[in-house]
Amino acid sequence: LVILTISSCGGSKEDQLKALKSKHDKIAEQISILEKELAASDTINSEDKVASKVAVTEMKPGVFNHFIEVQGKLDGEENLGVSAKAPGTVETIYVHMGDKVTKGQVLAKLDDAVLQQSLKQMNDNLVFVTELYEKQKALWEQKIGSEVQFLSAKNNRESLENSIKTLQDQINMMRIVSPINGTVEDVAIKIGQSVGPGLPIFRVVNFSSMKVVADIAESYSSRVNVGDEVVVHFPDLQKEITAKISSVSKYIGAQNRTFQVEVRMKPEFNNFKANMISILKINDYRSENAIMIPINFIQTDKEGGFVFVAEKSNPSYVAKRYRIVAGQNYNGLVEIKEGLKAGDLLITAGQVDLQDGEKVRL
Repeated sequence: LVILTISSCGGSKEDQLKALKSKHDKIAEQISILEKELAASDTINSEDKVASKVAVTEMKPGVFNHFIEVQGKLDGEENLGVSAKAPGTVETIYVHMGDKVTKGQVLAKLDDAVLQQSLKQMNDNLVFVTELYEKQKALWEQKIGSEVQFLSAKNNRESLENSIKTLQDQINMMRIVSPINGTVEDVAIKIGQSVGPGLPIFRVVNFSSMKVVADIAESYSSRVNVGDEVVVHFPDLQKEITAKISSVSKYIGAQNRTFQVEVRMKPEFNNFKANMISILKINDYRSENAIMIPINFIQTDKEGGFVFVAEKSNPSYVAKRYRIVAGQNYNGLVEIKEGLKAGDLLITAGQVDLQDGEKVRL
């Protein structure tokens, strides 16, 4: 370059020197600019190497729901164990498990042969006693005979009629009948088996209307009310039904310190069964515009809970420790009452070893 410059200039040595100095100044200026740019680039790269790499999530308000979860059991609105009204031996069974029955339908019959024989004898006696009464009555109307004879015949007939009625009631008690409309869900007897009052031998369930019954801890008594929305989950069926609480007991059990709730609903599936396990998710709290974060993003120290937020600090970001006030939590999410707002960049990865004010890279 110098040789070319000298050759192109020609002329005196002074002119040549002046041309060389001009070229030198331009080259020096370009060198200076490049050195400054390289220095600035090295500084940024150095800062990037020092800053911690993190991931962030922008805070956006949403709907936060809290649920009380308790285990309950499914039952028909009418679920009754049917037993015999009198002791006896099973003679005939008229129904099988799964049969639909109506109120008053005979389910089984006990052996009533002895009672039937007694009834036949009483009816035969009634014929004789009635004839005797009619004759005494006719004589008495003709003023023949004594009043005592007439009243005695009348009393004998009435007494025998009452005895027949009582025996007929006993015979009726030898029939086991359904007290409700429903389906026979259990048959716990066999022909020839002896049964007695108080021991259920049939179970009849009416599934036209169902209910889920659950016991809830006393601590929730002020938060559960009639009309609250509830999600009923049946784990065995992998089904869920949304309903409302239909009744809340006013009594708290002395032993387990729980109160009972009922959720009535119509059957929507054919494979429901009495005593099936269900999970009640009672929505006891709801916030429409809540800031919520996963619970594992919250760190704690002696002063309480905190999170790290990435704040812009040109040209990079810094991690800032934000103290938070947490509300209720459910299913791994916590509602943040104070400390975070919409638009904040919550650091969700790489936050464990950060220091307040430390530079970070997103």
